[in-house]
Amino acid sequence: MEREELLAYMREKTYKPLTAEELVETLNIADVKSFLKLLRELEAEGAIVLTRKNKYGLPEKMGLLSGRVQGHPKGFGFLIPDAPHMSDVFISPEDLNGAMHNDRVLLRLNKTLTAEAKPEGEVIRILSRANERIVGIFERSKRYGFVIPDEKRISLDVFISAEDANGAKNGDKVVVEITRWPEKRRNPEGRIVEILGKTGAPGVDVLSIVRKYQLPEDFPREVLAEAEQIPEVVTADSLEGRRDLRDVRMVTIDGADAKDLDDAVSLRILENGNYQLGVHIADVGYYVREGTALDKEAYKRGTSVYLVDRVIPMLPPKLSNGICSLNAGVDRLAMSALMEINLRGEVVKYDIFPSVIHIDERMTYENVRKILMDKDPELMERYAELVEDFQLMEKLARLLRNKRLARGAIDFDFPESKVILDEHGKPVEIVKRPRTISEIIIEEFMLCANETVAQHMYLLEAPFVYRVHEEPDPEDIVELNNFLHSFGYHIKMTDAEIHPRAFQNIVSKVQGRPEERVINTVLLRSMKHARYAPECLGHFGLAAQYYCHFTSPIRRYPDLVIHRVIREYLEKGKLKPQRKAKLEKLMPAYAEQSSVREKAAEEAERESVDLKKVEYMERHLGDTFEGTISSITSFGMFVELDNTVEGLVHISTLTDDYYQFTEKQLALLGQHTRKMYKIGDRVVVQVSQVNTADRQIDFELIGLAGS
Repeated sequence: MEREELLAYMREKTYKPLTAEELVETLNIADVKSFLKLLRELEAEGAIVLTRKNKYGLPEKMGLLSGRVQGHPKGFGFLIPDAPHMSDVFISPEDLNGAMHNDRVLLRLNKTLTAEAKPEGEVIRILSRANERIVGIFERSKRYGFVIPDEKRISLDVFISAEDANGAKNGDKVVVEITRWPEKRRNPEGRIVEILGKTGAPGVDVLSIVRKYQLPEDFPREVLAEAEQIPEVVTADSLEGRRDLRDVRMVTIDGADAKDLDDAVSLRILENGNYQLGVHIADVGYYVREGTALDKEAYKRGTSVYLVDRVIPMLPPKLSNGICSLNAGVDRLAMSALMEINLRGEVVKYDIFPSVIHIDERMTYENVRKILMDKDPELMERYAELVEDFQLMEKLARLLRNKRLARGAIDFDFPESKVILDEHGKPVEIVKRPRTISEIIIEEFMLCANETVAQHMYLLEAPFVYRVHEEPDPEDIVELNNFLHSFGYHIKMTDAEIHPRAFQNIVSKVQGRPEERVINTVLLRSMKHARYAPECLGHFGLAAQYYCHFTSPIRRYPDLVIHRVIREYLEKGKLKPQRKAKLEKLMPAYAEQSSVREKAAEEAERESVDLKKVEYMERHLGDTFEGTISSITSFGMFVELDNTVEGLVHISTLTDDYYQFTEKQLALLGQHTRKMYKIGDRVVVQVSQVNTADRQIDFELIGLAGS
C-alpha cells in the first residue's frame, strides 16, 4: 500500500484509530513487512500518531499538529505547522518540553479562551532533532564550562564538564556535540568536538557560519571519483537525439565574478512579427544521473551557498565551473525552451528539447547596461554584432514585465549590496548593487521559461516539483492593515480572499515616498515564504498559475530533478505506471529537502553579509554618516545608511528633550520642543557602538541632514 492511499483511508470520517494488526487485517495487506515499515516512516515524520494504546491515527483528528519549532532568544517559540494553511502556534518556555529551534515536533493545541486569541500549544513529542552539533563561544570556569550558542534562537547554553572541554580555552569559538538533550529546568549537555579558533581571529567568523548551518566544505571521495569520469568536452555520443543550435547566436549575461553559468539566451524576430525567445539551460541532468553518488550528494546539499567570501557548490567544480557551465567559445549540452511571443507578451507557441549550443559571448550585467543605457562607444564597437540583439532584448523584457505587472504580480525593489573584501577577508567597502535593465532582461526571460515549462508539465500530469507561493493568511492581512492605516493605506480583501494586485497597488503608491522601504518590508513579512511542493499551487507573488524552477540546475537541486523528468517525458512520451508511481513517491521528499536546504542557505548567506557589514562599521567608530529613518519603535529609531547598513538610535540617547512614541503617526515626538522624527527623514548619525557578536550597531543622532 502506498503512503497517500493509507492517509486517505485514515482521513475518512468513519475511521477510528486501529492497531497495526487491525490495519493489516482490515486492508488485506499482503506485504506486512513493507506496510509496517511505512507505518514507522509516517510516524517518524509526524504524518500519523501512535497512541498510548498502540493505535494509529491522524494528528489533526486528535487536536495535534506536526511541524518545525522556531525558537526565540527570550526562551519561547512558535510551531511552523507542516500544513501550509495553518497559522503559527505560540509555545511558552515551559511548554517546549526540551524542544529546541528547528526541531520537528508533535504539538497539542491548547483551547483558546476567545476566538480572537492566538493559538497556543504544548510539545508532546520530539520527532527529530536539528541541533546535534552547535557552534558557540566557550566560557570556562574551574570545574566546568558553558557554550553560548551563536544561534540566538537557541536560548539555552550547553553545559560542558571539565573532561568534555577537550582543551578549549575561555573565549574560543567551538563546535559542541550534544550528549544529553534539554529537559524542564535542565540545560543540554555536550562535549567539544572542534575548536575553530579565538573569537574574532581571521577566518573564524565565516567558518563558524559554515559549521552552524552544517554546510559541507569537501566532497566525498566517491563523488569526486564519479566527477573525474565525466569528460571535459562534449563528446560525439552525447549529441544523439539533440537539436543542433550551435549556429544560433546566443549569449550569457551574469555578474562579473560568476563562474557557474546556468543560462544562455537568444532572440530573433519571426516572419509574422512575433519574437522567438530561446532560453537555453545547462543540461546537468545528462551528467548527474538519478541514484548516483553525485546525485545523492546534490540532494543532501540541495543548493549552492554563496557566502560573502566563498562559494560552497552543490556540484564539484569540475561540473559546476567546467563541463556543465555554459562557457563562451565551447560546445555545451543544454535543455532549450524556444518560445514564440506575440506583441501582447503572450507565449503562443513553444518547444522544449535537448540541444547542443555554442555561446558567442560571455556578457556581464554591467557591460550590457553600459551598451543599452550609456551607449558606451568602446563597448558598442566591441560587441557591434550583438548591439541590436540587446536592444531587442530590452524591448521584449519591458513588454513581458508590463504584462506581468498588469496581471497583478508584486514587484518589490529592495536595494541589494555587496561587501568588498581584501585579501585577508576584511571588509573594505560596501557597494549598492543596482537592478538595471540588464538584470531585468534575464529576470523576465527566466520567469517566462519557468512558467512555460511548469504549465507544460502540469498539463502532462507529470510527477514534478513546483515553486509555490500561497496566499497570505487573513489574520496576517488584518494585522498588516492595522499598520498600513497609520500611513493612510489599506489592502482590500474580497470574501477573505486577496489578489496580489492589492499588494502591488500599495507598492506602486509608496514608490519614491519616505515610507517606501518600511512598508515594502512589512508587506513582504506579511506574506508566506515561497517553497517547493509536488503540487501546483500557484505563485501568489508572481500572480502565476503555474511556476517552477527550471533555469539553475547547476546550483539548485529541484531544477536538476525536473530536468530529468522533462527528459524522460521527451524520450518516452508517457511513463509506465510503475515508474510514474516511483517518481510521485520521490517528489515530496525532493521538495521538502530542497525547501529546508534553501532556507539554511539563505540564512547563512544573510548572516555572512551582516557579519562583514558590522565588521566594516567597527572600523568607523566615531565617524558620521547620512542616512534615512527606516522605522520607529517605542525604544528608538532605526536608521539605514546609504550603503544599506542599519543601526539603532536608542531613545535614551536623545538628550535634548523627552521623546514619546506616537503610534498613530509612527513618530517620536519631543514633549517640550514638539520636534518630531518620522520615517523617511534624512538624518546625520555618529557610529557610537558596534557589537560583532550580536551583529548590532548603535548610532547617536547628530541632527537632521542639511540643518
